[in-house]
This record gives sequence, C-alpha cells and structure tokens, in this order.
Amino acid sequence: MTEPATTSSYRNRPSGRAAVLSPPTGPGQRTARATGSTAPAVRRTEVDAERWPDVARPPSAGAARTAIARHLVSRALDRLGLTTPDGPAGPLLTLHDPDAFHRRIGRDGLIGFGESYLAGEWDSDDLAGVLTLLARHVDELVPAPLRRLRGLWVSARPAADRNTRAGARENIQRHYDLSNDLFAAFLDPTLSYSSALFTGFPAPAAALSEAQHRKIDRLLDLARVGAGTRLLEIGTGWGELALRAAARGAHVTTLTLSAEQADLACARIAAAGLADRVDVQLRDYRDAEGRHDAVISVEMIEAVGAEYWPSYFAALHRALAPGGRIALQSITMGHRQMLHTAATHTFISKYVFPGGLIPSRRALAAHSASAGLHTVADHGYGEHYAETLRLWRERFTAARPAVTALGFDAVFQRMWEFYLAYSEAGFRSGYLDVRQLLLTEGTHR
Repeated sequence: MTEPATTSSYRNRPSGRAAVLSPPTGPGQRTARATGSTAPAVRRTEVDAERWPDVARPPSAGAARTAIARHLVSRALDRLGLTTPDGPAGPLLTLHDPDAFHRRIGRDGLIGFGESYLAGEWDSDDLAGVLTLLARHVDELVPAPLRRLRGLWVSARPAADRNTRAGARENIQRHYDLSNDLFAAFLDPTLSYSSALFTGFPAPAAALSEAQHRKIDRLLDLARVGAGTRLLEIGTGWGELALRAAARGAHVTTLTLSAEQADLACARIAAAGLADRVDVQLRDYRDAEGRHDAVISVEMIEAVGAEYWPSYFAALHRALAPGGRIALQSITMGHRQMLHTAATHTFISKYVFPGGLIPSRRALAAHSASAGLHTVADHGYGEHYAETLRLWRERFTAARPAVTALGFDAVFQRMWEFYLAYSEAGFRSGYLDVRQLLLTEGTHR
C-alpha cells in the first residue's frame, strides 16, 4: 500500500478507564521546551481533566513516601549522570517540577514516573536514551532491602481488563481502533505494527518497508506457505501478511477483533485483486473454525493475557491439520520479570495495552508443550525491534502536525512518544527480546 490509511474512529469510551484511549480533542501543540526535547510542551493546569484525570490531578502522596522517593530517585539519577549537565556526554533528564515528580513516584511508582512526563513535569534531550540507561540498571536502582516494600508502590491490574470474549474486544478496540490515520502517520506503507528484520545497523528509514517484508517472508517460509496452502492468521493487523501469503497462492483466513483494521485490510486486499484468496473475519481466536496447513500469529499473544494462554495455544493446536506448522512471533521478557509484571498494573497496561502481558520464553515453552505442541525452532532478534521502534518514533515526531490535525492533544502525543521510547529502551537494554518460533504437533523424539 502506498497511500495513508483513510479510515478513522473516535468512539466514546467508558469513563474511569485509561484516558489515553478516549476520543482525542483538546489543547493544540505548543513549542517544545528548551531542553532539546522534541515532545510538545504541557502545563498541568492546561490538561483536560476529564480525559486525563490522573495527569491533570495535582499529585499527592504522604510526606514519608515522597521523602523516600526523593532520596531513592535523586540518588539513582545522580549516580547515572542523568541530572548533571556538566558531566560526561550522555542523555539528560530535566526536572521542571521536582516536587510533583517525586510526589507522583512516591504515590504510584513507575506509573507516576510516566504520568509526570505526560504532565510536563520533566523532559529529556534524549528520552529513549534516558529510559535505556534506567532499564539497564533497573535492578540496581532500589537497594535490595527496600525491594520488599515494592507492594507499597504498585497496584493490581484492574479486573475489568481481563480478556474474556467481551473484555478482549474492548481492550483491542481501545488501542487498535484509535484511528487508522494515527497508525499510518508513523508506520511504513506496509502498515506493519511488529518488529522488522534489517540487514544492518543503524537502519535507514528507507529500509523499513523492505525489512518488514523480510520479517513476513521469513514467517511464511517457516510455516512453508505456498500455492494452495490453507493458512490461518490470528491477528490480521492491516493485512500485509495476508496479502503476501495470498500473492504466493495461499488461501488465507485471517482473524481480528478490530473493526477498523478489518475494514482497511479488506480494502487493501480488494485493491490488490486478492479478495478471492483472503477471508477477513471479525472473530475471537477462541472461535476459529476449520483445520489449516499453516497457522501464523505475529505479536498477538502479548494481548491475550496470561490467564488465557492455555486457551490460545489450545486454539493454535486445534486449528492445525495433520503435518501442519505454526509460525509464532512474540515479544518476550525474563521469567522473574514476567511474574512481577503479571501482578502489577503498569504504565503500559494503564495507558497503552490494557489486559496485555509479555510472556517469558519459559512460559511459551510450557504452555505450548501443555497444548501438545513441540518447539522446532526459536530465533531471537531484539536489536531489530529497537531499530524498528526508533524509526517509528522518528516518524511519529515528524508527523506531529498531522497527528494534531487528527485531534490528538499534546498529552496524547507525549504519551505515545513515551510508549515508543519506553519500548525501544526495553529492547536496547536487553530487558525485552522478540522471538520467531516454529511449532509443530506432537512431542519431540
């Protein structure tokens, strides 16, 4: 596809949920602060309190919690050289409202850290650099004896975010149905929203589309998709993988819960003259029908939620014809980190991907084996995701006028840049990885 997406949707969202996923309107973009930051400036007093209640609300925390946060955070930032302009060259974190910054962290931990950025209480000349440095030293930032008090700064995930059939539809819509035009503003023309596979680093912006096709083709090759293959795709995206599979002569059934994605994917498939080979269905993966020679699912499991991983792998197995192959792409994190994240409401689960959880390699192996599937191949390429996210972030920054014209306010734009930079930092630090796996039926002998 060479044109930007044209379908958009600003649906009303229920009150009390993550404000970022509300219909975007509000104050216009202003000039960035003189810190080297590319983010639009925000004053907390100007934040739309209905849309962003926890950003607009003046932070409050007990004196003791605030004092502990100030001591720990100041110590960590100083030790890492993030607040020393005259120190060694490196990223800087500039505090505009230190009291509010420390009170937010004292009250809500890492969610407060992110919300403080959304409120304009701190900036950076290199947001991804700051977050990468923090991620590399995450286990050193809090003294070991104080880690036992972690429960004071974290909260459990909301029960409303569980991925029941109804919950999964709502969670997917809260992210993927924001606006096709928004995603088109920072993705490449393939509209691929998963890690690309490059040939070298640093990756030039012009290489992104080719690198996305390289990733897709590798998955299709893993699953041995060719002429006549019956392929089930779980997680349509905007249809690029289905298009390339159909171009090989495969017959594709692709499932999504996003009406916006389904509409645009159908339009793109029809425009390519491949509508007779691709069936786009608004259907939960748990309700997939038929048996297929190949099943491919790209970065879908992260949205499933740990509670439903057994159902997900059972659905993969159930959909597989004898001798079939499953190609799976998944972001992963360490098992200990996964267990902590699963029990915690995070900035990402609150504002970006409600109900989601990144699995560990150990969890993938255990759940796939329990479903009767054997892992034949497992290839990681996390550094490629860091580059993908950098290019997305640069494209998003360059597209700010278009994003503003779509009605997304300055707080949303700071949130989205924080999400992209935070994710990039996860991969650059090695905290996150992305894997391509090949699964087959049965036990390895």
